[in-house]
Amino acid sequence: MDGGSRFGIVLNGSPLFTGGAGSGESEIRRYVLENDLVEAIVALPTDMFYNTGISTYVWVLSNRKPAHRKGKVQLIDGSNFWRKMRKSLGSKRKEMGDEDIATVTRLFGGFHEASVATVLDAEGKEVARQVVLEGEQPPVAPEGGKIRLTPLSRIFPNEAFGYRTITVERPLRDDSGEIVLGTKGKQKGKPQPDAVLRDTENVPFSEGVDTYFNREVLPHAPDAWIDPEKTKVGYEIPFNRHFYVFEPPRTLSEIDAELKGVTNRILTLIGG
Repeated sequence: MDGGSRFGIVLNGSPLFTGGAGSGESEIRRYVLENDLVEAIVALPTDMFYNTGISTYVWVLSNRKPAHRKGKVQLIDGSNFWRKMRKSLGSKRKEMGDEDIATVTRLFGGFHEASVATVLDAEGKEVARQVVLEGEQPPVAPEGGKIRLTPLSRIFPNEAFGYRTITVERPLRDDSGEIVLGTKGKQKGKPQPDAVLRDTENVPFSEGVDTYFNREVLPHAPDAWIDPEKTKVGYEIPFNRHFYVFEPPRTLSEIDAELKGVTNRILTLIGG
């Protein structure tokens, strides 16, 4: 169309990452990202459709991005913005309320990065939730409680999703352990690769191949080398990884005290 267009597609999770470098799926992702056609991807709640309960995503594609969005992709995790339906329709048990839709729309329209601040009381129970835009101050924790921040909207450059798949070769050795050398053509006098020991590594665009190889491969396989003719470019969008927040486990003393309490209750029941 003259002047360009914008549209949304609802897809399951596999188009985000299925297929390695050079595959059809990866080449489609490469095309839309290198041509700057992806504005945003929004994760929807599960159980949103009649015939399936799987996770789904809305891809917003456009060939008329405004200047401030060019070269960037916005990821919005709307999977926790839902309310339970009064009556289920097949697998559809959840729906997004007007307020939920307004929140996601505001984040997309304003091109905001944001987090969700979950307010927990002294007993660890959730008492409130609040969307906090980048630059805003989160709410104050209640006495004895805490604030848990989780990403809600993130913005990345297109190249953040690209990587190179390099082929790492190891030398073929004969029965006496000597490296087998080529005898003909371009391979004459060069170590021959052992197909059994061949491996691949994915190197993100943000890091040089040589830097990665020297740090991650050579310390473990000093005789390895890269076959540059087999290097492929791939793209994937690991959505969940970008929204994962590590929560450290409880201390051993807390776990031990809980186990002792459970054990004592069991012994009391047995004695009774």
